[in-house]
Amino acid sequence: MAKNGHEVTVVTCVPNHPMGKVYPGYKNKHCQHEVIDGIHVIRLWTYITANEGFVKRTLNYLSYMFAVLVYIPFLPKHDVFVSTSPQFFCGLAGYFVKLFRRKPWIIEIRDLWPESIVAVGAIHNKFIIRVLEYLEILVYRKSDHIIPVTDAFKAYMLNKSVPDAKITVIKNGVDLNFYAAGQTDKTDEYGQMLVDSFVAAYVGTHGMAHHLETILEAAEILIDRKDIFFLMVGHGAEKESLVKLKESKKLGNVIMVDQQAREKMPLLWALSDVSLVLLKKSDLFKTVIPSKIFESMAMKKPIVLGVEGEVKGMIEEGKSGITIEPENAEALAAAVLRLADNRLEYNEYAENGYQYVAAFYDRKILAQRFEDILQRLVSKKR
Repeated sequence: MAKNGHEVTVVTCVPNHPMGKVYPGYKNKHCQHEVIDGIHVIRLWTYITANEGFVKRTLNYLSYMFAVLVYIPFLPKHDVFVSTSPQFFCGLAGYFVKLFRRKPWIIEIRDLWPESIVAVGAIHNKFIIRVLEYLEILVYRKSDHIIPVTDAFKAYMLNKSVPDAKITVIKNGVDLNFYAAGQTDKTDEYGQMLVDSFVAAYVGTHGMAHHLETILEAAEILIDRKDIFFLMVGHGAEKESLVKLKESKKLGNVIMVDQQAREKMPLLWALSDVSLVLLKKSDLFKTVIPSKIFESMAMKKPIVLGVEGEVKGMIEEGKSGITIEPENAEALAAAVLRLADNRLEYNEYAENGYQYVAAFYDRKILAQRFEDILQRLVSKKR
């Protein structure tokens, strides 16, 4: 939007994810200002913690919400305000800005709270769950427009009596220029050990929702295939336990790498042959569309999907990979083996996926749809 001449301000915290360590060049102080690509970025103080442990993470989210409350009088003038959830309290901060500033408020829903944290067993207290559910409904009712990222999220909201006209689904997409297929140089620090190997990669959060033990179990099944490696890139609440499990199983065919800068992601995908997309077996996750599928398809990497529901339909519609039962290590191993040994099928999935994502999930087109909603909402309020 900044490139289209709009004045954009982002209110956030200092970069520290996922380790809870402030990045070089920043300090966790009351307020910092900077301009990035024409966007005014305001960084507020928050309680910083690693991305693990429910209580500490909740304190982090709450501290951001309260920091926004304190800063409301000092926010630049604006015509419309957008907040995003998760995290839930970050999204809720938008409600308070609307109360004080009397401007339209749009909330983008990228995950269902508190349903998602209940599904992974992160919270059990029924009173707290009821309070969060009340706040969830408050957000839906008080927002001027809601932008969920899946059709299933919209269906869920309609079931909560949210008017259809108030909801517009805009799914995640991908920057086709940044994630350009054909970057195949296997020469960096990881590539040296992966040359001439078939690499099945998981790139993303190592969290409670993903059940990544499935990858290690599949790697154990394929331990005798010396030409197949599993690459796991990222961090999260389960990373330490996964490292210990890998070591206990003595899996030399698994390479675990810490979270990487965004600039390195195309190279990491280029090092890979297949993208693994996994979540726990849960009815809630049938509503989720993991964003990594779009990057994978843009890089022409066939997908092995261990997620049920809406995203399974997308992979089957686009003919961009193999779908398996969640948490099924034998099925995962079989799918990786099938793609490693069948180059014709592999190439078909790779090309199909690229054509599908280019046709329907180009981020430039999706961003324009988002901007159109903002413009329409502002026009109504004038």
